[in-house]
Amino acid sequence: MPGLGTFARVAKEVRCDVVAARDRDPAARGVAPAEILATWPGIHALLAFRVAHALHLAGVPVLPRMIAMLTRALTGIEIHPAAKIGQGLFIDHGAGVVIGETAEIGDNVTLYQGVTLGGTGFQAGKRHPTVQDNVTIGSGAKLLGPITIGHGAKIGANSVVITDVPPNSTVVGNPGHPVRVEGHPVEGPDADWIHLPDPIAEAIQALSGRIATLEQALAELSEGEPQPLAEVRPLRTVKGPNPAGG
Repeated sequence: MPGLGTFARVAKEVRCDVVAARDRDPAARGVAPAEILATWPGIHALLAFRVAHALHLAGVPVLPRMIAMLTRALTGIEIHPAAKIGQGLFIDHGAGVVIGETAEIGDNVTLYQGVTLGGTGFQAGKRHPTVQDNVTIGSGAKLLGPITIGHGAKIGANSVVITDVPPNSTVVGNPGHPVRVEGHPVEGPDADWIHLPDPIAEAIQALSGRIATLEQALAELSEGEPQPLAEVRPLRTVKGPNPAGG
C-alpha cells in the first residue's frame, strides 16, 4: 500500500498543478488556491489521477480504474491511471480530454478542451504519444500513436498529428504540418490559434503561381495574351489583433 512518502509526493504535485492553473488561466487571476482546488474541473481530474496513479503503481487492483471512471463521469476528463504525467500540467476547461494508458506528459504542459492523446491500433506496448516539457496543445487536437512532441512545441486547434513534432515548432492542419508564424515562433501558453498560417492556401497559391508561369510561357509561344494570375484567399485572416487570453 502507498506510504506517507507517496501521499507527500501527490500533495506536492497537486500544489504544482494549482499554481499552473493560477499562472496560465486568465480566469484564475486573483482567485485563491483553495477556490481553484475546489472549483476547477481540470484540477479535480488531476487530483484524482495522482491518487489513482499512486494506487496503480502500488499494485492495488480495481480501485484505480474505478477512480478514473468516476472522474470521467464528474469532469468529462478521462486519464488512464497508468499514464505518466509530470508537474505543472494545466487542463483548461477540460471537457472531452482523453489521455491514454501509455501516454507520457512532461512538465509545464497545457491542454485545452477536447484534446486526445490516443493510440492508432490494437497492438500492445507503447502506443500513445510522448509530450515533452512546455508544450501547448490547442482545442480539439488529436495526437495519435507512439509519437514524440518536442520541447516547447505548439499544436494548433483541431490538428491531427500522427508524426513526430520537432522542438519549438508550431503544427497545424490535418494531417499536422509544421509552420512558422510570420517568421517567428509563437510564444507563451496562450498561443494565438486564430492567426496561424494556412498551409493549404499557401500550397494552392504556389500551384496557382506555377500555372500562371506556364500559361504565360505558352501564350508567348502562341502569340496570345497572358491570363491574369488567379487570386487565392486564405480561409482565415493571418493579420489582426491577437484574441488570445481567455
